Amino acid sequence: MKNSNTLTELCTALYIHYSNMLEEILCFIRQPPADDRRLPADPAELGLLPVEGFAQLEIPVPHLQESDRFLIHRARCTGTKAFRKGDSRNDWVWVQTGGEANYGDLRGRVVARLLALFKIRNMLSEAAAVHRLVLVRILDPINGGRFHILSGHIRVSNRINGQDMQILSIGAVIGQAQVIPSGEKQ
Repeated sequence: MKNSNTLTELCTALYIHYSNMLEEILCFIRQPPADDRRLPADPAELGLLPVEGFAQLEIPVPHLQESDRFLIHRARCTGTKAFRKGDSRNDWVWVQTGGEANYGDLRGRVVARLLALFKIRNMLSEAAAVHRLVLVRILDPINGGRFHILSGHIRVSNRINGQDMQILSIGAVIGQAQVIPSGEKQ
């Protein structure tokens, strides 16, 4: 993915409307901070911060049989750009969005499609903090996130309320997901 200099340029490269991205990043900023290195909430200042986009995320996943080893999942996110002379590639991932008690058998995880991987540097703060973020399109679990009795799969669908885009810290992405379309509307 072409490196972008600003949030506006990143939106243009990904064909995402700037107002949609701005709305999601402001929701992210309003969350209780883990530290004092917040991004500015002023859209004019936010639009001037340097941004760098990425096409791949390496996700360390604990090895199933050896607790001291990790496997690396490589999730791709090319936006609308072709991947290896083919179609664009925006992988499905597991995202930790809630506590262990949320979403039934999913234990706080939801399935989401990567839309953008980027880091934004807050040059306006003294610390010049770097925020590594991900823009995802989240699917809702059906049946409270419980396994489907006949198939043994967890079923998901598009969000009913239409508010499916969300910006999260890149650490919320915990692994790749496999999504199998089903039904008439796939």
